[in-house]
Amino acid sequence: MKWLTEAAVILCQHEIGVVKLTPVQQDLVTIGHVKVLVEHDPELKPIAGCPNSGATIKPCMLTQKVEVGYSDFLRIDGQRICLDTVTGLTDGTPPGLVKYTVHAPGQELVTEVS
Repeated sequence: MKWLTEAAVILCQHEIGVVKLTPVQQDLVTIGHVKVLVEHDPELKPIAGCPNSGATIKPCMLTQKVEVGYSDFLRIDGQRICLDTVTGLTDGTPPGLVKYTVHAPGQELVTEVS
């Protein structure tokens, strides 16, 4: 499993909505001068460009809590590292069904072996 960086590409299930990532850790750990993402970084982030829309359909606009994808072993300043298995729900319709997932980790060098 690869570590996620702020250059990661996380998309809503509709494959076009892109999650805007803003890392909280302050340059403690970087890969190629790009910050590593830690616990809560993918949560409550805006999603831009989701095409899911209609009269009673709400596009994905915000990520919700991460369901899986935090390291059980590695932490930065007490916060678990995000892995390329990060997934969770969005606020899009139908409620409780639309997920966001990692499409690219933002780096190809550092992995966690389970």
